[in-house]
Amino acid sequence: MSVNPEIQNPPIADNNERILDTTLRPQQWCDFVGQKKTKNNIRIMIEGAKKRNEAVDHILFCGGPGLGKTTLSHLVAQENDGTIKTISGPSLQRPGDLAAILTSLSDKDVLFIDEIHRMNKICEEMIYPALEGFKLNILTGTGPMARSIELDLPKFTLIGATTKIGLLTSPLRTRFGAIFQINLYHPEEIEEIIIRSAKLLGTDIEEEAIKKIGQCSRFTPRIANRLLKRIRDFAQVEGKGAIDMEITNLALKEMEVDELGLEPQDRKILKTIIEKFGGGPVGIQALAAAVGEDQNNILEVYEPYLLQLGLIDRTPQGRIITEKTYKHLKDTKYEA
Repeated sequence: MSVNPEIQNPPIADNNERILDTTLRPQQWCDFVGQKKTKNNIRIMIEGAKKRNEAVDHILFCGGPGLGKTTLSHLVAQENDGTIKTISGPSLQRPGDLAAILTSLSDKDVLFIDEIHRMNKICEEMIYPALEGFKLNILTGTGPMARSIELDLPKFTLIGATTKIGLLTSPLRTRFGAIFQINLYHPEEIEEIIIRSAKLLGTDIEEEAIKKIGQCSRFTPRIANRLLKRIRDFAQVEGKGAIDMEITNLALKEMEVDELGLEPQDRKILKTIIEKFGGGPVGIQALAAAVGEDQNNILEVYEPYLLQLGLIDRTPQGRIITEKTYKHLKDTKYEA
């Protein structure tokens, strides 16, 4: 693969990782790999809105971390000829903060709220009229002197992202014009993403190494890119610059990533269920306490992939280990 001279030597700075992440993020629809049905539906929404000269209807993306919810939001804003303003749900604590953001928007802008399920309830109720009629109601004064002022807002698009759609209240969820589930990627899609990222990083990579990294990526683009960047470091320091199978295996071994893409904490969870709970069943609270991990992290970060691989099953009584897990842990060279 050819080297891109502009990216071959990225600037050395504290925010180097952020620069790389931005570099690898698709900037056009044609560069975004996977999620074909979702992309097609969004394309139709945007084209329809353009023909009516309207803002794109409000969108909710739900799915695990690292699957492209933020990237899709940026592409919607770009395609709709607007700018995007990004904020996290937990940071919206005061109505005044939300009012300042809403009044700063322009027509066809996108307001992207990450972790929208963690938005303050007062702010959530305040945003309802903004979503339905592009109105903002502000209460001024207190007691008998209190009065409500209604302000007109620009025709903007709200895009919310959540890993826990079940935590969204029904009134908020039903105000979105479209809800899209962002799923784990297929192996061939992950490999395509790795090829593209390697080109952007100016790194030669062998086909076998591409497949190996894809196999360990947990079907998630963010993890695939993270592994690629770390293996590139090994290739430049311990190898000859190019990523081949030898350097890939060395890097994965040093990072303690096994053949299935499991990392130390994944294996610790599995071994804890086996050694402390006899293979299960075990409830999430007991498991979290035994592992020393926040139960939300287990539910959101670790468990979905373990379920996807068939290493654990969820029963009414709790999590249980499968036969596949016993075989894998017996064969693996890594300790939890």
